[in-house]
Amino acid sequence: MSGAALGLEIVFVFFLALFLLHRYGDFKKQHRLVIVGTLLAWYLCFLIVFILPLDVSTTIYNRCKHAAANSSPPESSNGSGLDATATPAPSQHPCFKPWSYIPDGIMPIFWRVVYWTSQFLTWILLPFMQSYARSGGFSITGKIKTALIENAIYYGTYLLIFGAFLIYVAVNPHLHLEWNQLQTIGIAAANTWGLFLLVLLLGYGLVEIPRSYWNGAKRGYLLMKTYFKAAKLMTEKADAEETLEDVMEEVRKVNESIKYNHPLRKCVDTILKKCPTEYQEKMGRNMDDYEDFDEKHNTYPSEKSLVKLHKQVIYSVQRHRRTQVQWQILLEQAFYLEDVAKNETSATHQFVHTFQSPEPENRFIQYFYTPTVEWYWECLLRPWFHRMLAVVLSIFSVIVVWSECTFFSTTPVLSLFAVFIQLAEKTYNYIYIEIACFLSIFFLSICVYSTVFRIRVFNYYYLASHHQTDAYSLLFSGMLFCRLTPPLCLNFLGLTHMDSSISHQNTQPTAYTSIMGSMKVLSFIADGFYIYYPMLVVILCIATYFSLGTRCLNLLGFQQFMGDNDMTSDLVDEGKELIRREKRKRQRQEEGENRRREWKERYGHNREDSTRNRNVHVDSKESSFSDTSTNRSAASKYTRANNRTERDRIELLQDAEPLDFNAEAFTDDPLEPESGRYQPGGRYLSMSRSRIFDDV
Repeated sequence: MSGAALGLEIVFVFFLALFLLHRYGDFKKQHRLVIVGTLLAWYLCFLIVFILPLDVSTTIYNRCKHAAANSSPPESSNGSGLDATATPAPSQHPCFKPWSYIPDGIMPIFWRVVYWTSQFLTWILLPFMQSYARSGGFSITGKIKTALIENAIYYGTYLLIFGAFLIYVAVNPHLHLEWNQLQTIGIAAANTWGLFLLVLLLGYGLVEIPRSYWNGAKRGYLLMKTYFKAAKLMTEKADAEETLEDVMEEVRKVNESIKYNHPLRKCVDTILKKCPTEYQEKMGRNMDDYEDFDEKHNTYPSEKSLVKLHKQVIYSVQRHRRTQVQWQILLEQAFYLEDVAKNETSATHQFVHTFQSPEPENRFIQYFYTPTVEWYWECLLRPWFHRMLAVVLSIFSVIVVWSECTFFSTTPVLSLFAVFIQLAEKTYNYIYIEIACFLSIFFLSICVYSTVFRIRVFNYYYLASHHQTDAYSLLFSGMLFCRLTPPLCLNFLGLTHMDSSISHQNTQPTAYTSIMGSMKVLSFIADGFYIYYPMLVVILCIATYFSLGTRCLNLLGFQQFMGDNDMTSDLVDEGKELIRREKRKRQRQEEGENRRREWKERYGHNREDSTRNRNVHVDSKESSFSDTSTNRSAASKYTRANNRTERDRIELLQDAEPLDFNAEAFTDDPLEPESGRYQPGGRYLSMSRSRIFDDV
């Protein structure tokens, strides 16, 4: 099993990162370099979190082996060579290898490759790719030039910070600059910035994650919050549609002014490819390619203005598509919560959906997840499961806060994480050590990474599920992960007293901390900032518990969901009306579909029979003219009688469905063939979606 656990986790973490990226990104539409860069950043960060427990167990085994090698058997005090008061020999406490032991020399190389690759991504490659992907240039050279200009200030800022640390070390007479110390300065600068952001995100996640699960057991709370989100999303959706219309109008003007033989026509064609299909068709129909661009003395846009327009088109189309998809997802969530509220009082204990899912369910799920099982889970068990999970997560949050405030104390050991690891170290229970380390760092990672997925910086950074995240946000999330993961791991090792530079214990360090170098080069960071700054997590947890950030955003005009706010109540009422309107619209559509299906099943065979009879009648050559006339008169009588019957049915069916008034399609007789609503042979065309079932 030597090294097998490392290989399995490397493969598992890769598929985990690929799955998450598939959920948020779009492999078909986004650039391959964006997908590869984001996947590599997420993969390396998740890999550090999963492999670190193996490093801890291997380090504990190496400490035991080193102590056993350095210990010598005690001198005998009697003839037998044994001393009753002597310390037990190392053989009495064997240092057996853990099942996941990694051979010497592998972990330092592994951590060095992973760490420096992630640092190269977050500080150099991903910022450049971020500007490159957001650029509106039409050539690779133009995009590279724009990316370099935008990142000049960005790179200059970090060079200034690194220069400040360099000057501090150069001025200090007790320190001598060497390559290892210079490397340590760079690592300390990066970890200082990451730790500053880490505490902010951790303080929010430690409170918000347990509270979100506790509120998840309150169906009324979730429904009100969904109504609130619907009102806000409708405003954003309308704004996105208006912005798209304005940008498409600019594209139309440019498309009409720049003709086929203009030098900038290729740029216009590139912009048109980024537009939605319906706008491309409209602009294609109104285009006159026979006119030369120099026949009229018009003012043509410059290439710089086309670059700006190209950037606006990419942004507006992405935002419009995202709001449309999010609106449909929010509708499904609102309908589901309303169904749960209705089924809670059901006496049959069978879950009934208002609308059936458009996607066919798996047969395995249909067999086991019956309506009865669904009712017991959704209406009875799920709220209690959320409450129990919230209590467990709250206990973990309290342990983390306590350990963050006391991990610097080594005598006595107050950090609960360190207590658990040291108790397991005495018995060399490696399975327990790895499970405890994994659960601890996994919970810390969930608190930090979930906040990264939740935060939203206006419309510039926003991770949206269902493949709706743009390239800029994906790359930005990769940058954040690469900056947060190293200080997160160092903080975890400090909580467990496995980092000697923080706990100040003279023990063998882990392979991960060995690549960081000795932080004693910058003592005011190792002994000051790394020790006392994490204590601020208490203040941030208190601020998050009382929703101080939400209240500040409300005061600034950014509406947030708050139960004791008049603006929240107004938005909840507005969202409730929007959901009710969409529900009526979908009900009318389903009723129309059902009526068309019933009509086709009931009267569709009449048309087939009449068509078959007409074919036989034409092919028959043995009938006489008198018989043919008789048959025609009988057929005409039957047709008139049948038409009257069908006219009555159609009129009744139309009266049952409220019609949308359309002045262009209005006629005196709704059954006139010219209106396109009725044709002989029993075909009923008034049920067209573009007519009767349009939303008011």
